[in-house]
Amino acid sequence: MLMAAAGIGQAQVVGEEAELDRLRAKAEDAMGNDDAEGAAMNMGRAALMAAQLGKRQTEPALRQVFKSTEHLYRSQEHGYRGLALFRRAGGELPASAGVCGSLQLAQLELQHAQETLASSETPDRPGAVSPKLPAIRQTADDWAIVLASMMGEFRCPN
Repeated sequence: MLMAAAGIGQAQVVGEEAELDRLRAKAEDAMGNDDAEGAAMNMGRAALMAAQLGKRQTEPALRQVFKSTEHLYRSQEHGYRGLALFRRAGGELPASAGVCGSLQLAQLELQHAQETLASSETPDRPGAVSPKLPAIRQTADDWAIVLASMMGEFRCPN
């Protein structure tokens, strides 16, 4: 009986991780279809799912991985919202204070993600925490480039 309950609990976590991946994929699809508002909404949901998964983790290292994922997804949510706001405002440069504020929030969340990622990997066993850690780190590095480009393109102050 105890074995069956443990199996159900594990299946729930796996299902929620699959939902997290599905929400991220939906956000990427929305951006591919030039729907920044839809992308922001799905990234916000993914960030919330990552936060919930992180709170349920008993292993501190895995909790850190989900925390960094939450920060990264919040950063992308703010970035996509900034892009949507820029387009709704007519797309004139320089971007409004609201757009630049959204991008600054995105930058702040990205910094939190990068700090959490840096503290989550052990130097003696890199990648031992989670097999998803290298992919999260690569996504954060790629997003940093995109975000810096957006801030420059929209002429936002640093």
